Amino acid sequence: MLSRLTRARAVALSAVPVVALLAVAAFAPLPYVIAQPGATADVLAEHKGTPIISISGAPVRETSGALRMTTILATGPDTDVDLGDVADGWFRTDRTVLPRDSVYPPGKSVEQVAERNLKDMADSQHSATRAALSYLGEDPKKVKVTLRLADVGGPSAGLLFSLGIVDKLRGDGSGGDLTGGRSIAGTGTITPDGKVGPVGGVSLKTQAAKRDGATVFLVPAGECADARAGGAKGLRLIPVSSLQGAVDSLTALERGGEVPSC
Repeated sequence: MLSRLTRARAVALSAVPVVALLAVAAFAPLPYVIAQPGATADVLAEHKGTPIISISGAPVRETSGALRMTTILATGPDTDVDLGDVADGWFRTDRTVLPRDSVYPPGKSVEQVAERNLKDMADSQHSATRAALSYLGEDPKKVKVTLRLADVGGPSAGLLFSLGIVDKLRGDGSGGDLTGGRSIAGTGTITPDGKVGPVGGVSLKTQAAKRDGATVFLVPAGECADARAGGAKGLRLIPVSSLQGAVDSLTALERGGEVPSC
């Protein structure tokens, strides 16, 4: 039988490989990416000198305020993310740890992922245009809408594109801006019949919105908890499930009516 001293040495010696293993693990690449708040863009304005929304075939009104689509920024698939990065991401509100496969599907190259994201954006723009023109009762054969926003992929700007088209063509219905002159931000996919769907990274997008001066954030219904988790104090969170609901909420906000809240 080992003496107490011998056992103590044995435990101490056996601990050395464990410590070494943990040290190696701390710096070993892990299958995660780190996401953070990305850029925002006012769909009522220009991007790189070109209007994001161009409309012909119907009178277009001047607008004020802003309708900001929001994004998140994730590390690349070849960026090494170690245990320290993951731990840091878990304890910070301005970072989120995501499985690498959820952002970069296995078997897909970076180019293929980018191509897919751009296609999703194009499909989203098409749906946003159809939803807005249908809501306004405009004939898509007569009214032509062109959406231009380079270097951004994914479908989550659909709601904001639709609201931008509505604001440029109709406003709040009484000659005023749909934004009420405010800086409104938000996120959400949209279907051609105007239904708003959930997206990812809402907690980070609220932070991007607050950083860039927004005071109101439109949240897909059901994602209020994620929006609150962002900790963007002073940002009014309004849940929406349809284009009609979003327009109604913004109109009520401007006129001092009752507005749903997260």
